[in-house]
Amino acid sequence: MYKLIIFGPPGVGKGTQAELLAKKLDLFHFSTGNYLRELTEKETETARKVKEILNKGELVPDDIMIEIVQGALENNNKANGFILDGFPRTVKQAEELDRIFKDMNLQDIIIIYLKVNDEEIIKRLQLRGRADDSKEIIKKRLSVYKQTTAKVLEYYKSKNKKIIEINGIGDIEKINNIIISKLNENY
Repeated sequence: MYKLIIFGPPGVGKGTQAELLAKKLDLFHFSTGNYLRELTEKETETARKVKEILNKGELVPDDIMIEIVQGALENNNKANGFILDGFPRTVKQAEELDRIFKDMNLQDIIIIYLKVNDEEIIKRLQLRGRADDSKEIIKKRLSVYKQTTAKVLEYYKSKNKKIIEINGIGDIEKINNIIISKLNENY
């Protein structure tokens, strides 16, 4: 059973690689970004608050995200496992995710860490053309990533979690094949 977290800065290709891995390995793919974007289309108070937070390039509060991800994992029915995309983004979220994994008796989680330089990320995100991908918002999101989310990687290293580091620049399919090859070495 694959238990994966795909990790890296915004625009590194987490969603693309997670979708490919989910198809090829028959995994439950939970993208917090997609979930939150779908949520903002709804006419609720929570949706309005989330939309306001995302439009500023900020992170949705930990307690909301933890509840969302826990619900998604508990409702996952894929026997081959799961891949989390876009979570955790803070050390508190990582700690809570560890608690959720422990409560669900899930072990041997592997973190797939995609690396790409800032210039490539800015270029990719501007080409993507989503409403939350203006140059100002991109720079804010990169700053938030470096100040907050990058610390999650250090947290996982301190906990001796299995981390597979992958260069995220290059052909999408080749990168995906490298990830699968590395996963096969570790499962």
